[in-house]
Amino acid sequence: MAILGGTAGYLLSDHYSNATDTALSASAAETQHSVESITETASIPDQSPRHETVVLEQGSNLMAVLTASGLERTIAYDAIEALRDVYNPRKLRAGQEFELVYSGDTQDSDELLDVLSFQPDPETIVSVSRTDDGFNASSDKIELTTAQNVAAGTIEQSLFLAAERNGVPLPVLMEMIELYSYEVDFQRDIQPGDSFEVMYQELNNDAGERVRYGDVIYASMTLSGHEVRLYSYTDSHGDTDFYNQKGESYRRALMRTPINGARLSSGYGGRKHPVLGYTKMHKGVDFAAPPGTPIFAAGNGSIARIGPYSSYGNYIRIRHNDSYSTAYAHMTGFAKGLRQGSRVKQGDVIGYVGATGRVTGPHLHYEILKDNVQVNPMRIKMPSGKKLKDKELETFLADAQILRKQYAELSLENRKIASAD
Repeated sequence: MAILGGTAGYLLSDHYSNATDTALSASAAETQHSVESITETASIPDQSPRHETVVLEQGSNLMAVLTASGLERTIAYDAIEALRDVYNPRKLRAGQEFELVYSGDTQDSDELLDVLSFQPDPETIVSVSRTDDGFNASSDKIELTTAQNVAAGTIEQSLFLAAERNGVPLPVLMEMIELYSYEVDFQRDIQPGDSFEVMYQELNNDAGERVRYGDVIYASMTLSGHEVRLYSYTDSHGDTDFYNQKGESYRRALMRTPINGARLSSGYGGRKHPVLGYTKMHKGVDFAAPPGTPIFAAGNGSIARIGPYSSYGNYIRIRHNDSYSTAYAHMTGFAKGLRQGSRVKQGDVIGYVGATGRVTGPHLHYEILKDNVQVNPMRIKMPSGKKLKDKELETFLADAQILRKQYAELSLENRKIASAD
């Protein structure tokens, strides 16, 4: 092979040298540009929002929680003041969680609080958001979906034990007792072997979690072989009530037991007085219950008397119409805002069980008066309520049949799930 030499070899060598230098210079320039780009990119602050969850501790307050998280006191104050427009911070309880969202440079003091939000209850979201003028607060309801569930059982000892054994939620049981309290004496009318059925609503959030229980929409109780079915029905005027299988409203003018979960401790009639020690006519019935248990108005009416009254202690008398009144005694206190002449509706809380007056322990003394004379609340025949007729009755009976079918289907489904487990 011939070897180039002389001028030609020199020129070729110089050409390669220049080309190499140019390539190295270009490579160095690219490298320098890349380094500068990396340096420039690294210097850009992180603008993505930062999320933080803080918890209200026992004995603390929202100001302490926010400032402990690093928020300036003036900013925390402004956020709390905005919150007061929709929610009272004094109602906050230990264990409440707060979601904080910050924006800005997380590496310096330019970070700003954008949003403070929390759920004071499962159905509400409260938010405080930063605006150009400070903070703005809002309170929004969480949309819940309604599902239905059922339960049934046979009573061996008491309705409470049977309901608990068969998974009836306490709020549902309380509503059942209130529904049947117009006709049923829960201490005397229920016997071993009696049974019940109930279908009720459950309200769930978007995660499918139960938030709370809704209304009872169907119930049945079989007492000594006699079955009474009750159906929730909204009539053509938009009024919702419970009706029996004949389309008769089960609500009566007066409730026999204006208290939930109480034990009948003394009936109407002659008895040896527990304090005085001699036989005396007992002109009402006594319901033993823990102090503070709510007492309900037995019917619509106006308060004819309220306040301390002789051996009755704290006493309320409600006039329902020209013939009927009811009286409630020995209360520890009255519901707020009540006075003589106040109007009350059936089921309104009017006071709380206590031990005022001549008593040996906390209980409600309850009287029904007809033409100003005390009568036996457990034996008097209560006036019936509304009765559906014609087209309204036909619509009700069709709806009742649908509810019975739904109950049967859910019962079957629950039994399948139980057997699979």
